[in-house]
Amino acid sequence: MKIINAKEVASLIKNNATVAISGSGGSGSPENLLKSLMDSYNTNKQPKNITVVTGISPGNLTKDYVGMNMLSADGLVGKAICAHLGMGKLFGEKVGKNIFPAFALPLGVLNHLLRAIAGHEPGIITHIGLDTFADPRQEGCCANDLAKNEEPIVELIKIAKEDYLFYKSFPINVALIKATYADELGNISFEHEAVLGEQFNMAAATHNSGGIVIVEVKEIKPAGSLRAKDVLIHSKLVDYVVIGKPDTSLGDYNLPIYHPEYTGDKKIKLEKLPIKELDERKICARRAAMEIKKGYAINLGVGMPDMVANVAAEENISQEISLSIECGPMGGVPVGGIAFGASRNPDSIIPTAENFDLYNGGFLDMAILGLAEVDQEGNVNVSKFGSRITGPGGFINITQSTKRIIFMGTFTASNLKESIIDEKLIINNEGEKIKFVNKVEQITFSGKNALKNNLEIMYVTERAVFKLTKGGLELIEIAPGIDLQQDILNKMEFKPIISSKLKLMDKRIFKDEKMNLTIE
Repeated sequence: MKIINAKEVASLIKNNATVAISGSGGSGSPENLLKSLMDSYNTNKQPKNITVVTGISPGNLTKDYVGMNMLSADGLVGKAICAHLGMGKLFGEKVGKNIFPAFALPLGVLNHLLRAIAGHEPGIITHIGLDTFADPRQEGCCANDLAKNEEPIVELIKIAKEDYLFYKSFPINVALIKATYADELGNISFEHEAVLGEQFNMAAATHNSGGIVIVEVKEIKPAGSLRAKDVLIHSKLVDYVVIGKPDTSLGDYNLPIYHPEYTGDKKIKLEKLPIKELDERKICARRAAMEIKKGYAINLGVGMPDMVANVAAEENISQEISLSIECGPMGGVPVGGIAFGASRNPDSIIPTAENFDLYNGGFLDMAILGLAEVDQEGNVNVSKFGSRITGPGGFINITQSTKRIIFMGTFTASNLKESIIDEKLIINNEGEKIKFVNKVEQITFSGKNALKNNLEIMYVTERAVFKLTKGGLELIEIAPGIDLQQDILNKMEFKPIISSKLKLMDKRIFKDEKMNLTIE
């Protein structure tokens, strides 16, 4: 292990190298190492044409020069292999504009592929991705048109007459990783990190590929002073260490301030979550919460599904369920926002790859996720909208293996304005974008696959509730105050099955008071 200055990092990376980058959105990004690449390329155009490999690409959902945005200069990146491409908007725009080819893999697949690379396996064989855009019969994980000209990253194979996907291994030349401490021998501690993502598997895959592992830490500790259980990466895997002081200028981005309640080092008394106003978001969350059963392990998606945690707290049922985040934390209260991936007072934190072993095997009792587009076959798109390409993150792993799934979101989008008057939903200004379409632009969730595997699927909006049947979407509930023809059927590109038992949504949902919800 050799301690180097951050400015030296770029000189260690050759043109055309494959570079694995740690981080998950707002957590765990090796900012000083990425800045070295940006500065070197801006100055002398080196290194160039690198292939970047990352999970939930580091970034803060802005065009700030943080995370993957620091690699957005034309020519620096020649290819991207990521689970989520949109946390850095500048970087995501390059993918959408076909500046370089990009592949979007399910997050669990990417994590398990890193393990396969470390073990010199040819790749991984899995059911994850079948019948979605990851399937070679559709787009084969291609995130843009340029990727279609590259060697395929996934193949369809048959085992015992069943379809599977084979995702191919590839060598990794460099790993750029952020951690907490290194000791004088080069052992790497993650004791203050809230997310144990791909870091170890990236280091192992790179080392066993004959590459170099560079780790950014905030401090060097004496040899023998680190707790063995906190040392995720042994010195044998580490080539270089860079000391980088935490940057607090961007608030919670990259969790620069140690939060012991995020790592399990301390339990804090959680302030009661504020009671949210009664609006379309809360209506959806309340209806989704009514499907929860006692003891459920539940994954909540980013955005509107976060509101379910607030409803659960307001109804005093939080302690009767366990919330799980795909990055690894289980239990506690998800932090949300840019720090998504961390939880306050988690019961346990495991690496992301191991968590997806659980998810893929059907561990979750329920998932409550967002919806952007839904079609008549029940397919859902959350990964591509014209030139805005985000990728699936953990969405595909979660939705292909979870027993009960609720997709939630407003019925239409863009300038939608609604109010609740006398316990009735009033549409003041209809949304300009129709979300229930004949055919989704990209299949991130496959209704066909869900029916084949006997999954229970619901689609919850503020004015209508649907369930997935073999005949397509069936409308089972509408909100009080809503006209079936004018406010629902006229705002869909297809006509759903209308249940013979169509009923009004529970009136408690539309009262500006506690629902007194109980779960069994």
